[in-house]
Formats: sequence, C-alpha cells, structure tokens
Amino acid sequence: MPATPAPDGATFRKQRADAPAGFFRCEAAGLAWLGDAWRPLVPDGPSGPRVVRVKGVGDGHLDLERIEPAAPTADAAARFGRELAVLHDAGAPAWGSPPPGWSGDAFFGPLDDPLPLPTGAWDTWAAFWGEARLRPVAAQGVTRGALARPDADGLHRLADRAGRWDTGEPPARVHGDLWSGNVLWAPATATTGGADGSGGTGAVEAVLIDPAAHGGHREADLAMLALFGAPHLDVVLAAYDATHPLAPGWRRRVACHQVYPVAVHAVLFGGGYVTRLRGMLDALLA
Repeated sequence: MPATPAPDGATFRKQRADAPAGFFRCEAAGLAWLGDAWRPLVPDGPSGPRVVRVKGVGDGHLDLERIEPAAPTADAAARFGRELAVLHDAGAPAWGSPPPGWSGDAFFGPLDDPLPLPTGAWDTWAAFWGEARLRPVAAQGVTRGALARPDADGLHRLADRAGRWDTGEPPARVHGDLWSGNVLWAPATATTGGADGSGGTGAVEAVLIDPAAHGGHREADLAMLALFGAPHLDVVLAAYDATHPLAPGWRRRVACHQVYPVAVHAVLFGGGYVTRLRGMLDALLA
C-alpha cells in the first residue's frame, strides 16, 4: 500500500521513524490475512472476528481506522469465542508461515523495541516451537544480559522435550499476540452483525489489533488471552470449545504456550518476569 497523508479524525496513526525495516508493512500484511477470515466466503456464513482496517502504510507509520470503545459484555465475549475458532480454522500453509505478501522475520513486542520473530515452514508444532520460539528467545535473553545461562539452558531443554505437548493438530491462522490489550471492544457495525443476529442495536463486538500473525497453535492464542486476564474469559473459552472442541488436556498445556511470551517479557523488561519464567520452567521440566 502507498503511504498516505496525515490521518484525519477517523484515523489512528502508529508511527516510529526508526522502526525496523518492514515493521509496519508486516503488521499490515498480518491484519489483511486475519481479515480474510472476517469476511465469510459464503453470505451469512461463519465469520472470524472483526479486524481493524488498514487505511495506509509507509516505512515509518501505519494508519488504521479509529475504533470507538465500548464495554465488553458476556454476549460479545461468546461471539468472540465463536469467531476466534473460525479464524483459527481458516488455517495456514505451515507451522511458522508468515502472512501472504510478507517474507523474512516478523516482529513480537512493543513498538519501541520489538524482537525479531522467526518465520518459515516447520513440519510439526514441536519443531516450530523449539526452533522458532524457545531457542531464539534464549539467545536473545543471553545476548541482552536479561537471562542467565541456566535460564537459557532451561529453554533449550524445554525445546528438546517439545514433542510431549504436541497435539498433532494442523497449523491454525493465529493472531500471535492475543493478550487482552490487543482485543478492543466496540459497538457492532451493521456490516459485522453476523448470521446469529448479534449485531443489533446496542450490541458489542471484539476488534483485533496489533497482530504477530503466523501459522501457529490455536491454543497459543487462548493462552495469551489468559496471560494478562481478558474480560469474560470463561465465556470466550466455553463458546470457542463449543464451536471447535479443544484437544483433551488443553488446560494442562496453557503454561507451555505462555512460556514464550513470558520469556519475551523477561528479555525486554526483566524483574518479576524473569522470576516468573524460572518458575514456569521448573514446573514444566519437573
């Protein structure tokens, strides 16, 4: 997309003059890929969640539609759970695959200091999780001095044992950074009402922003929602499970899917996140 003029009142601009090369274009590609599942191929068919609309992108900025806030409701949470299952079921070409139109590493983390997020095509989730997530963040932590060598060794041992948590499912189309702050709640629009009538007057819907979209495990998005406490989380999970049942034992796997984002927080912010990571590694490696 070409760069656009300064945004108007209906546009929100993310900008950073020295952003890593391709940072905003990668995010725009991820939003477009997630948005493909938001627009059902069959009229009135199942839809993924609403995705913030890209209005323009340049090397140092990304212009997005401005989302008017609304208070989340239980009905909106149930709708989001159903829609998230549809998004995941839209699938991905391979474990670790980037959004169409993007090649090379993606990004994970805050705008002022994102970490590179490896992409590629791994044959299994276990190989992807170990080689594209655990081992790279271990190296990043040691390089930055945020993690001690025993912390990195723990992440490498976890990567060696990744197969014990592999459910054998195909790769899902995941948001990739689905903590509660990247799910906005807004008044439902006339065009996103859904076949169930949930978009009537006064209805609320979830809107996804700031993805690190890739081919990943659907349980990882759900674990991210739980990491920092999404509103009405139990309702979201119940509606999701009713739409596409989760594999047996999924609650026992939540911690393994939270290791990578906690490790990234440890690398970027240190402090209590390092302590939390060590506790998770001790539990998972016991």
